Amino acid sequence: MSLYPVFLHLRGRPALLVGGGRVAAGKLDGLIEAGARVTVVAPDIRPDLIKAEVRLVPRPFQASDLDGKWLAVAAATPEVNRAVAAAAEVRGIFVNAVDDTGAASAYLGGVVRKAGVTVAISTDGRAPALAGLLREALDAVLPDDLDQWVEAALRLRSRWRADKIPMHDRRPQLLRALQEIYR
Repeated sequence: MSLYPVFLHLRGRPALLVGGGRVAAGKLDGLIEAGARVTVVAPDIRPDLIKAEVRLVPRPFQASDLDGKWLAVAAATPEVNRAVAAAAEVRGIFVNAVDDTGAASAYLGGVVRKAGVTVAISTDGRAPALAGLLREALDAVLPDDLDQWVEAALRLRSRWRADKIPMHDRRPQLLRALQEIYR
């Protein structure tokens, strides 16, 4: 079965990060950058997880930690990750169980961010190292002037919406505008 790719709008929404180690620390910045209101729950919390915008709960995970959360990231032991996943499933909350595809209902992919464009790569959780290599390759081939592409698309989008241009006519117009950048 294929995964349904989606980008989540987490700004201002509560998210739970379970785990206080190196792996959890690696997930924290992405949640903060997305604007999530992060709570970290773990018996032992590394210093690099201690940030002003993060709520720390220094104790073992409890199912009630998920109450009111939009997303959970389980970056603890396999047993704890499975407990988080089970409690999240009951509550209808997606959980990324780090390095445990069986316990996860959401997979984080390799991500490239450049000039306001985000590209995410997934191997359905089966080969994260491959997703990382593909991310690096895509980053290398995206043009350095991608910001000009984005500006052109934004200008055209305003015009298309005002003129009620059908979706199928927009891409050829955008391609012509991008070609003009290089003339």
